[in-house]
Amino acid sequence: MPFRPAIPEHEAGLAGLFSALAAAGDERFFHPHPLTPEAARAICRRRDTVATNTADEFHVAIDGSGGDGPGVIVAYGLLRGWAEGFAVPSLGIAVHPAHRGRGIARSLMHHLHDVAAGRGAERVRLKVYRHNSAALRLYESLGYEFRPHSPTELVGLLTLRQPVAA
Repeated sequence: MPFRPAIPEHEAGLAGLFSALAAAGDERFFHPHPLTPEAARAICRRRDTVATNTADEFHVAIDGSGGDGPGVIVAYGLLRGWAEGFAVPSLGIAVHPAHRGRGIARSLMHHLHDVAAGRGAERVRLKVYRHNSAALRLYESLGYEFRPHSPTELVGLLTLRQPVAA
């Protein structure tokens, strides 16, 4: 499944994903921004640039198994904090409810880890609700180490493998 940086052509698909996530009540777990068409538009049409190495990253997973069309956006991930000057980006992912249990989340996490390492990050962080057992199992299996953040949340940190110089 291809993963791509979000661009203007992804706006409608990302808005559709956000709508499905909101309908499933997923904003209780995933809330770095509203799950609205306006947020999808802002993400896909942002003007910052990764070329400066200070921009945040927003990526989509595209399932092209539906035929010859452009594919369906089935997951979304972000690395943010660089735009505010943080060296350790915060990672977040969300997978369409109808596409869960297929390994998309794990693949997207690996992709985002590679993106962060490629940009020179030594670690990534994330927050997860203590009762989100599926997410906790995934993050623990990837090597995240957790500490309390609040009575309801944990902060996970992962040290990244740095890319091998060619």
